[in-house]
Amino acid sequence: MAKGLFITFEGIDGSGKSSQARLLADHLKTEGHDCLLTREPGGSEGAEEIRRLLVEGDPDRWSAETEILLFTAARRDHLEKTIEPALAAGKTVVSDRFADSTRVYQGAARADLRGVVDQLHSLMIGREPDLTFIIDMDPETALARGLARQSGEDRFEDLGLGFQQKLRAGFLALAQDFPTRCHVIDGNRDMDVIAAEITAIATQALS
Repeated sequence: MAKGLFITFEGIDGSGKSSQARLLADHLKTEGHDCLLTREPGGSEGAEEIRRLLVEGDPDRWSAETEILLFTAARRDHLEKTIEPALAAGKTVVSDRFADSTRVYQGAARADLRGVVDQLHSLMIGREPDLTFIIDMDPETALARGLARQSGEDRFEDLGLGFQQKLRAGFLALAQDFPTRCHVIDGNRDMDVIAAEITAIATQALS
């Protein structure tokens, strides 16, 4: 059985990446693909428990170093319990965030710890997505949208506009680090237009 394709969505908070991940997964299913939609932090029972520690509470609840360890622990469980079994079964996995978020959030925007992030990733995770969509959006607009959700999971939004601007710069730099798998998508457009562009790229990758 052929292994499935691992597709991830990245971007700043409120960029619309979660919606686009869902739209792509739904489209692939209608086209007959065996597709699994998942998310980070989370995506497995253990990782979902860790998620609550990371996305809720005071912005200063954890240091960047502690966050890296928590995210890596959640990602390892997600990889073992959800991602690898699905890919081995030939499914296409669409994940709302993966290791690139840790590279940008804790490796660049929160602190200059990219080397630590990469070392832990190499030791404990050891795989990259096959295809990554980075939804690029105006940070001020995205922040307003993220805070308006009032989801209770707004710990990173509470770090403010300056932090979101650092995140955007970090994701754009990441796209240059991994040019063969990363596609920067203009998220300032109509949702359907964005989805059509993403679908075309994903369809070509799956063909």
